[in-house]
Amino acid sequence: MKQTRWGILGPGNIAQNFTDGLAQATSGKLVAIASTSADRRSAFGDRNKVSAEKRHSTYEALLADNDIDAVYISTPHPWHAHWATAAMRAGKAVLVEKPAGMNGAEVLALTEVAQQSGTFLMEAFMYRCHPQIARVLEIIKSGQIGKISHMKIQFGFSATFNPASRLFDRNLGGGGILDVGGYPMSLARLIAGAEPTSIKGSGIVGKSGVDEVAYGLLTFAGGLTAEIACAVTRNMDNRAIITSDKGTIEIVDPWVPGRNVGPSDATIITTIDGKAHSETLRSPNQLFSFEAEVASKAIAEGKTQAPYPAMSWADSIGNNAALDRWRAELGYVTFTEDPKLNRALPKVLPAGLPQIPKIKIADLDRPISQLVIGCDNKDDIASGALVWDAWMEAGGNAFDTGFVYGGGNHEKVLGQWIANRGVAKDVITIVKGAHTPYCLPRALVAQLDMSLERLGLDHAPVYIMHRDNLDVPVGEFVDALNRLHKAGRIGAFGGSNWSVARFQEANAYAAKHNLKPLTILNNNLSLAVMEKPVWTGCVTSNTPDTLAFLRQSKTTHISWSSQARGYFLPEALRNRLPADTSPETCFGSAANAERRNRAEKLAKEMGVSPHNIATAWVLAQSFPSLALVGPRSPGEIATTLPGLAVKLDAKQVAWLNLE
Repeated sequence: MKQTRWGILGPGNIAQNFTDGLAQATSGKLVAIASTSADRRSAFGDRNKVSAEKRHSTYEALLADNDIDAVYISTPHPWHAHWATAAMRAGKAVLVEKPAGMNGAEVLALTEVAQQSGTFLMEAFMYRCHPQIARVLEIIKSGQIGKISHMKIQFGFSATFNPASRLFDRNLGGGGILDVGGYPMSLARLIAGAEPTSIKGSGIVGKSGVDEVAYGLLTFAGGLTAEIACAVTRNMDNRAIITSDKGTIEIVDPWVPGRNVGPSDATIITTIDGKAHSETLRSPNQLFSFEAEVASKAIAEGKTQAPYPAMSWADSIGNNAALDRWRAELGYVTFTEDPKLNRALPKVLPAGLPQIPKIKIADLDRPISQLVIGCDNKDDIASGALVWDAWMEAGGNAFDTGFVYGGGNHEKVLGQWIANRGVAKDVITIVKGAHTPYCLPRALVAQLDMSLERLGLDHAPVYIMHRDNLDVPVGEFVDALNRLHKAGRIGAFGGSNWSVARFQEANAYAAKHNLKPLTILNNNLSLAVMEKPVWTGCVTSNTPDTLAFLRQSKTTHISWSSQARGYFLPEALRNRLPADTSPETCFGSAANAERRNRAEKLAKEMGVSPHNIATAWVLAQSFPSLALVGPRSPGEIATTLPGLAVKLDAKQVAWLNLE
């Protein structure tokens, strides 16, 4: 078998451990290193016999080195996701030290890059590759220990406080949870075979702002529980004890058998009905050799993920999301979640995707992207920034938010990102207010003031009334909107979930009183017709009368749920939403099933997905049509963009809609 040729970014202590392990592996070899420190390049290179021409002074140079197949990333935590992304975009396989990202959102983005690039990605939990873990899983699977009920798993040590150390410096991702908390969390999840339904935590956040000691109590479906703990200032009983209805399994040294040198002998004590049995798995190899072999072999075989029980992509996503929840219990906020965050990863979208086109609409001073991103699903700046940066990378400049989203938090988070990126004059923020039961002219004004304050803006380029209130004369709304427009507080304006009759009535009032009319209708419009309102008061524009009005009047339409909540996705992906608002609940019908069949047929002919056809249908209308989409990750943006390359003609638009 061809050996995997490795390059190392960040040749420090743990990189030396990996290099020593790699020397014992048969499937891989060290070829190159990269460090900005000449002294470190020299010392590490000399010690490990790296040729002078393969001692790169920049990370970029190593990623451009055609003589390496894979990159081991052992920089401090904050740069793991950055350089893993850059390496995969350069076509390199990646083994990245834990944590793979500073939060679950970064790790999700990494796995999406790996999938798009077809490259190997593995988070480097070396203990998972040691034979003792496979043996423990074998014991549990055999049933001899009975049903697992509880786990107690710890990993803690006592380090001398040093505010400049990576263990204690918040700007370096310090703290116990990010340094060693991933070990007990990942083992508990592995044994449970599921994600925890509940995570409770307590601990000590020290004077440098990082968690020094952390305890967690996990609950899994079926009543399985786990106590986990980690520390950087407290020595702990670093064992794993798994309790069942028949006895216990004790992993004496789950994390570092043999530590930095061989042998890496490991002992497992199984006690069943009071009788203890001890077995020792013996190996002369250094601990990291197992990880080096697993990764090198998988890469050489052309695989993109490591074999079980090494960390898979889904495992890394779940583990880091669980660590986020654990940290939140302690109130430890990393610098990546700081409201003043100005951190951006390298380009996370694959090359060659279409850019989002922009169009001019009435009363807007600059073109707006024809796809609009919904901002109602990001609770913090860390996860929001990843998606919104990618959105602008794709050419998007339109962001939809609302007064009621997240109890106001979602507007606040978007505003933080706008300020941090300095893009207030570049983005077009669609602000929505006047939601039931506060759909009143006076509430509209008060809510706008609060929305703009949260967003850090003095003007809403587009303002939409979120609902209509038939108990209020339509002229009162038109008057209020015009006063705001005249005061420079809003630009283009319109109504969401308004009937055509009410929309026309409002504009007849505006014409009669020489006022600006509503120019935007913001209803649901998707290839699948909404059969059951997603929420009370929701209105669809996919009716013959409404479509005829839009085509005749050329009114701008911004469609929410333009992709019918995933109705055109593969069946396995359609059921991720609550049952009462799922795509089949809200859009399921014989007519829509036929529309989906036609979209699938056309998608096959055009080499795209039915989901892309559905997006293209909305954009291909004969009136100004914008599609509101809700990607929750950069990867979901990437799967949406191919729809922009699909240009449907009028006959195809009508055929898809059964007209």
